Parts: sequence; structure tokens; C-alpha cells
Amino acid sequence: MTSHKDDLELGALKAGFDAATPAPDPARRLENLALAQKNFTDLQGSLSEARHSSERSESRGVFKGVIDMLMTRSAAAGLTATTAIVAVGFLFLSPAGQDFMRPPTTITTQPEIEQPVSGDLRQGGETAIVDADDTEVVEPVLEPVITAEEVETRLRDQEAEADFAAAPPSPSPQPGNSGGVLELFSGAPVASPAITQGGHNNSVVGGLASNTRAVSPGQLLNDVAPMPEANTEEFANEDDNPIRVVAENPVSTFSIDVDTASYSLLRSSFNRGQMPHADSVRIEEMINYFPYDYATPTEEDVSPFRPTVNVFQTPWNPDTRLVHIGLQGEMPVVEDRPPLNLVFLIDTSGSMNDPTKLPLLIQSFRLMLDRLNPEDEVAIVTYAGNAGVALEPTPASDRDAIETALTRLQAGGSTNGVGGLQVAYGLANQMSEEGEVSRVLLATDGDFNVGISDPDALTDFIETQRDSGTYLSVLGFGRGNLQDDTMQALAQNGNGTAAYIDTLNEAQRVLVDQLAGALFPIADDVKIQVEFNPAVIAEYRLIGYETRALAREDFNNDDVDAGELGAGHNVTAIYEVTPVGSPARLTDPLRYGGEEATEVAEELAGELGFLRLRWKEPGAEDSQLIEFPITDTDSADAEAQFAAAIAGFGQLLRGNDFLGDWDYADAIALANENRGADEFGYRFEAVQLMRLADSLSAN
Repeated sequence: MTSHKDDLELGALKAGFDAATPAPDPARRLENLALAQKNFTDLQGSLSEARHSSERSESRGVFKGVIDMLMTRSAAAGLTATTAIVAVGFLFLSPAGQDFMRPPTTITTQPEIEQPVSGDLRQGGETAIVDADDTEVVEPVLEPVITAEEVETRLRDQEAEADFAAAPPSPSPQPGNSGGVLELFSGAPVASPAITQGGHNNSVVGGLASNTRAVSPGQLLNDVAPMPEANTEEFANEDDNPIRVVAENPVSTFSIDVDTASYSLLRSSFNRGQMPHADSVRIEEMINYFPYDYATPTEEDVSPFRPTVNVFQTPWNPDTRLVHIGLQGEMPVVEDRPPLNLVFLIDTSGSMNDPTKLPLLIQSFRLMLDRLNPEDEVAIVTYAGNAGVALEPTPASDRDAIETALTRLQAGGSTNGVGGLQVAYGLANQMSEEGEVSRVLLATDGDFNVGISDPDALTDFIETQRDSGTYLSVLGFGRGNLQDDTMQALAQNGNGTAAYIDTLNEAQRVLVDQLAGALFPIADDVKIQVEFNPAVIAEYRLIGYETRALAREDFNNDDVDAGELGAGHNVTAIYEVTPVGSPARLTDPLRYGGEEATEVAEELAGELGFLRLRWKEPGAEDSQLIEFPITDTDSADAEAQFAAAIAGFGQLLRGNDFLGDWDYADAIALANENRGADEFGYRFEAVQLMRLADSLSAN
């Protein structure tokens, strides 16, 4: 029995509804109920990938919470709440707008009402709708009510099913300048990427779509939201080169490096509003990212490159000097180059399921196709859980076939990188003929979790392959899973280069503008050795090249591998040296220096040091040597000064202690003063990154 107070509340509620609602329309009522049921069903699930977790979110229990609330209220309060919920639901689900604002005059229900479940608008028992003529229309009896626990179970099942549902197509974005934001070209359809969890592929094997419908590249970016992975990035670097005392250690030896991955990697960090990790900063790769206007080789030069040396005052320390060494390779002969055999080795593992990885990779390789000659050949090998050939050797003139194979690629599975390398090298050797050049281009986020995963073991494997004449270059894509140490080990020991591609602009620079330099070396195993004069120089340190250091005896050992110089490439190295007697000296002179230093000072007082360069002709076993003294030129052009600005910028990012009060503002000023022609705006971009670094470091 209800109390007198409850009767008054029910009477007031009924009077309110009678006064506020228009006359009912039973036919419209049934029609709208059916439409609401359909809409509710259609709106279940999500187009985005579910974020799996061992703990459920509180928000997913909202229906259960509503049910618990209703079960603990009085009959009058429950009726009021459920009536409001149903009314709000009708308002949101109705496509007819105002037509839905005509509810029945009275509603007869069971004493307790269960919340609608899943896509079915159901209540227990029968619901009678009475029209204005007191004619009762009885709906069919629907399914019995279910418990709150069953509501949770159904919701969980629906979310699991949504993980595997295909997303609807969306329009493809138009091509354009990426400017740090990925913009895909419109073109052939791309297979819908698999939604993966924990490295397992749900719908593809070997990188090619299986039983999936084609979708646009725009959908690849917008409709699939991969689960964020934990940051597992690893970087290849060492501690900063220390100060060396010339009297104790006068000789410095290292391998050249034309890689540029570090610069574009730190740019990626800045564009995400983050300071780069100190270990990701390799100063030599920052310096060598930029083209320099060095003197080119002439017919009188015995080497395929020409060295240039400048000595000038250090910007961050007036009591030391910089020794700037630049090597300029001879320009490529594009018209008469040999045929090129390219094997694209593409990582299609689950970790590549990200807009900045596989989709950007595909578009990057498409840019490259325009620079190939008709007689060149292209093959595509993919690797995930297994490795396979996605495109047999195909003439570069058949661009449609190559692009079709590229756009069918799809991410999913674990990362059997070694299996892919084995297949790619085998295919490259089959394609190669006398007088042709064969190259493998590995595109990956660097994760090798099947087969050989240790960088040292990978080094041994690559060393056994490079003697065939097929060089390996590595292109990195994406963040969060980047294994930079693995990429460096592969590129350095595969006689190739390492680059990181974060935008289509960078793909243009690496795969179009510098294609000849990356694929056609003019000098192998290039080594630099400098012997400093202890009578003139007290201390020195090499800025950068920490991972390229060689032992003194390695310089004359032709079995020791070193870096390659490509056609048109230039290389820059910078030493900071402390003259004898300078107040900047950080070490005390030896008490027992002997008389040898005095004799050297008298005979070679004008020499700061002696420069030696070794290299091999491509494919040769024996090296050649050129050498000459380093004198104090006391001059530096804009090229050397800009390189010094980048060297200072890199040291600021590394956080070393050699710069004193010199800061980002000083680096910006020095770089701005020496930007030169800057045809493609690379130096201007560097200044903008310095400004970002200044702001981010202040915060």
C-alpha cells in the first residue's frame, strides 16, 4: 500500500503530464519505437580500436549504476526517473524532431522497470497505450528483463566485436606540403590496416591484405586509432668526447659519417613539443644534415673528393680555436649512371600500424619512383611474422604495378627482420648483373623481435652480406618504438646510410634530392686521422663522432670498415683546440716534457697538426692515402661559421660543460648571420628549431 504522501506525489505527477502533453498518436508511437530501436542498435560500438586494459573504466558501468539507483528508490521516485530517461532518449534518438513530442496520455507499467539493454528497447511485461477514445493498444510481450551483470557482459562483448569491425570509407585528403603534418596523396586504394594488439595480426599475413575491402589512404589515417605503445626507444650514442692532452695522445682517428637521422629525429621531438633525449643527439649528423658550398674536386685531385680546412676563433670561447675540416665529393653523373636494382625491404609488423609509419613510408617511396630510369628494376620484400616477396623484380617503367604493390601493404604481426634481410639480399643478388648497382633500402621503426635482435649479432650478419656488393641503407619511421641503435648498426655495417623520415618534405630531401649520393658511392671506407703538434696545441677534443671513433692502428688496416662517401655528398668534422699558453687550458703541462717539443716548435712552428685521409675506390680491397699539414688560416667563411653554430646547438642539447655562458640566443644569432643562400630553407628551419629549444628549455 502506498501512503497518502505517495498518492499526492503520483497525483501531482499525473496532473503535470496531463497538462503538458498533447493528444497521443498510437500509430506514430509504434513507428517511433521501431525507429528508436533501430537507431540505438546502429549506434552501438566504435569505429576506433578499443584500448584494451586489465582494468575496466568506471564509465563503462553507467547502465549498471542507473539500474542500481533505480532499485534503491521508492516507487514514485523510480517512476519519475525512468520516465525522464525514456523521454530524453526519445528526444535524442528521434529523427522526426517535433513529431516525437506527442507521448501517450497515460502509461501503465509494471511496478519495477529495468533499463533497456544493448540495441533492444525492451521492458518486462506488457505496455498498454491508451488513446483519447480509451481504446487500449497492447504491444507484443517482449523478452524478459535481464540483470545488471548481464548488461555489463553484453556491453563487453559488443566492444570486443567492435575491435574487428571494418571502418566505413572516408574521403582521401589532397596532396600537399606536409609541413610537419602528414598529408597523403590521393591515388590507388590502400588496404585497410589490421587492428593489432600485442604484436598479433588479426587479418593480414606477410604485409598484404587478405579478404579485406579496399579503402582510401585517408581512412588509413582517420578511422583506425592504434593503441598507444609504451616508449621503448633506444639510441646509439656514447658520452661526449673528452679533452685530450696532445703531449699524451696527439693522434685522433675516426670514420666519416654522412648519416642524418639524428637531426630529423630531434626535429620530430621539437614538433611534438618535447626536448629531444640527449642520447638521440649525434652532433656530426646534425652538422652533416646541411649542404655546404665547399670547393669541388678538379682533375688535379687524386681523390674523388676535395678537402677544405679552416681555423678560426671558437664562438663560445675566445681562448680556443676551431679546426673545421670539410670534404666535398665529386658531383654525380646522372645521365650516364649504371642501371639500378632496388629492393624495398618494408617492415609491415604490428608496430608499423601508425599514420607516421607505414602510410608515410608508402608515400615516401612513391616520391622516389620519379627519379628512377626505365631500365632500373624494383622489387618489394615485406616482413612481419614471416618474410615474403610482395613484388617480383619489375621495371621502373611499370609504375602502376609498383604503386599497386605499395598501396596493398598492411601492418600486422611480429617483427622477423632477419628473415626479411635474408630474402631481400637473396633477391638483390638475383637481380644484379655485371655493371649494375644493387641496393637494399630497409624501411622500419627499428624493432627486431624475431630472429636476431641483438645489434652486435645483426652487425655480424650484415658484414657477411656486404661483400657481395649490395649495400644496405636504413630509413626510420615513427616514434615510440624507434630502435635507433639497431638502425645505426645495420646502416654502418651495411655500407649504407641511415636517415629518419618524419614528413614528406624529409622524404623529398632523402629519396629525391639526395638519391644519387645515397645509392652511388664514390669512396668506400673513408677514414680521417689528425696528429696535433704538441709545441703549438696543448689540448683538443673532437665535437661529435663518438660512435665513429677508431683506434690509431685502424687507420692503416684496410680490413677495418669505415663510412662511405656518396656522389655529391659533403662531410664536415670540427675540432676545438687549445693553443699552448692559452688560459683556456684545462690540464697542467707535464713536468718532464723533454726537449723533443722544443725541436718540433722550431722546425714546424707554423703547423697546428697533420691531416691524413684514407679511402678505397668502390669495390677495391686496398686503400689510398693523401696527407697535408694544417696551418692556422685565421679565417672562416659563412659555411664554416654556420657549421659552428650547429655544433654549438648540438652541444647545448647534449648538455655538456664546454660552452660556458654561450646559450641558444648566441646559436640563433650566429646561424642567422651565416644562413647564406639557403635555397631550400634548411638553415632557416634550423633557426626555428633553436628558438623552440630555447622556449622549451626555459619551461
